Amino acid sequence: MRKRNKRLVIAALVVFLLALTMLLVRIKEITVTGSSRYTQEQITEMLFPDALSRNPVVCYLRDHIKEHETIPFVEDYDIVFHSPGHVEIIVYEKSVVGYVSCMSSYMYFDKDGIVVESTSRKLPDIPEITGLKFGYIVLYQKLPVEDEAIFQEILNLTQILSIHRLVVDRIQYSSLGEATLYIGDIEVLLGGNAGLNGKIAELNDMYPQLEGRKGTLHLENYDEASPAAGYAFSPRSSSDNP
Repeated sequence: MRKRNKRLVIAALVVFLLALTMLLVRIKEITVTGSSRYTQEQITEMLFPDALSRNPVVCYLRDHIKEHETIPFVEDYDIVFHSPGHVEIIVYEKSVVGYVSCMSSYMYFDKDGIVVESTSRKLPDIPEITGLKFGYIVLYQKLPVEDEAIFQEILNLTQILSIHRLVVDRIQYSSLGEATLYIGDIEVLLGGNAGLNGKIAELNDMYPQLEGRKGTLHLENYDEASPAAGYAFSPRSSSDNP
């Protein structure tokens, strides 16, 4: 009986020492991957704001029991333990293709036209989309436009722009679905969707010569068979209205 009690005491002491050790251990190394909108420091501050949150036991329990923290433009995140003192935060960002202005807010929407965030700050490299007609906007619901096919057109255009690393300030759509890009003081008329890849490729080639200038680049009649005959640039003086 005494030997059994001794073993129980030793086992309890070991468990106590392990628990005490784990409570004293702190997460000192935090790696953030998958985040393009927040720095590692910002994500770390949001998820580990105090000393208690850096305890590996507390962190593990919170991650598995509590709801994850709500972070603007972040769909979700995973916390992966590489060791008691080192965790990796894998961030899964929301897919955002553009935004529309409503009152004093910027309403960002995804490839399906669903409004995923409302904020008072502008995100870099996300274009404003104008020309869409809708009567109301509800967060986490689809923008109620007349023709939902416009969202696929927006996605196609923004993907092609991304491939060429072209950042535009605004994309204007006409009632016929024709797109116009605004990059600084340059207006680019794209017309319909025909030959869109070639039009953006041509814009990409020409942009170094256009940068810093004012005017309108006509690509609505661009023809891949004869590219040189398919565009014209109309300069605008400082006195002209934009």
